[in-house]
Order: sequence, then C-alpha cells, then structure tokens
Amino acid sequence: MEAPFAIAASGAEEGRPDPTLKALIEAIIYVTDEPLSAAQIAEALNVPLETAAPILAELAAEYSQPSRGLSVREVAGGYQMSTKPEHHEAIRAFVKNLKPAFKLSLAALETLAVIAYKQPITAPEIMEIRGVQGAGVLKTLLDRKLIATSGRKAVIGKPILYKTTKEFLLQFGLKDVSELPTLKEFEELRRLAVSDEEVLGAPAAAESETETEAKSDA
Repeated sequence: MEAPFAIAASGAEEGRPDPTLKALIEAIIYVTDEPLSAAQIAEALNVPLETAAPILAELAAEYSQPSRGLSVREVAGGYQMSTKPEHHEAIRAFVKNLKPAFKLSLAALETLAVIAYKQPITAPEIMEIRGVQGAGVLKTLLDRKLIATSGRKAVIGKPILYKTTKEFLLQFGLKDVSELPTLKEFEELRRLAVSDEEVLGAPAAAESETETEAKSDA
C-alpha cells in the first residue's frame, strides 16, 4: 500500500517533510501518555521509518529551544512530550493555586438540568419534577454561581424564580442555552453518572444527601 505521506508529497518543499505529516506526528505525541517509538508512529501512519524518524528529530530540536515550554524527547525507547524540568517548580506552584476540580453531585446535576431546561423556575416546581426536597442543592448551585435568582413568580406566595448564569455557560462550554444537549443526551449523561457512583459505592452517600436536604427544608 502506498504511503499517504511521502517526503516529496504535494504541498511539501523538496527535501522537506510534508507539513501535514509533521503536524500529525506532533499531535500523536501530544495526546499519547506512553512514549511512542519512531517505528510505532511510522506503522500507525503507514509511512516509512526513514520518513518518520527525521521528523521526530526535527520536532525534538524545535522543542528544545528556550522559547518553548514543552519538550519532545526520547524516553524509554520512544518519544514523549512533557514540560521542561526547569519549569517544574513554577508549574507546581501554579497548579497548587488552581481552583478545586469542578464537581457536582448527582442531585445537584439533576437540579441544574431542571433549571437549565425549564428556566425561570421556582423551587416548588423543581421539587415537583424531581420528587425530593432540594433547598440544600439550590444553595450549593447559588454558591457556585451556576444559578441566580430571577425575580418572583406572580402567584400566591410569590416564590423566587431561578435561572442559569454566565458561569454556567462557561463551565459547560456553551455559547448559550440553545446549545444544551437534548433531553435524551442528558439522560445518557445521567445514566453514566449513576453508573460511576455505583462503582464508587456512592448510593449510601446519595441517600444521606437527600436526607440532609429534607432536614434543611424542614
């Protein structure tokens, strides 16, 4: 089978590797955790070893420049991309100052989904849809700035209305709420979340959370 990325391929300078092939090899090294040998990369891309090897050497030389924050180097017989040792302390200090990982309980995820799809919506309406009390979850979502109040509904008691925020869009990578997944897609996400909690032995914790929410609403 003819190799799809020859050195003298169309669009490449004579005697220089195809820039598309070079970009692919760079991307492969970036996304792979384990070091890859030149032979493995050549076989995966269906190109001769004598084509892949010089490109890897060229990438390694380019990334060795002081202006580059990453390096491509040989590790355990293969090539791997990593941060440079001289930057480790600065990177470690930066990572320690990052916000904690963004995580939500299943109850919070369900409540947030109800608000996102039904907004503006009141707490009693959320409770009716979910079937459980949820004042504690609402407080968590408010504290995370994922939801905000949106006035009061013009009914008896004038309950507070809730809506999603700009922070919600940022956290979920959405341009606006029109980009929300369909309800079918969300149910799949919910099913996966339930599976993860079961693997981690979380059902008991979820029950405890529901009981805590009920007490806080009492």
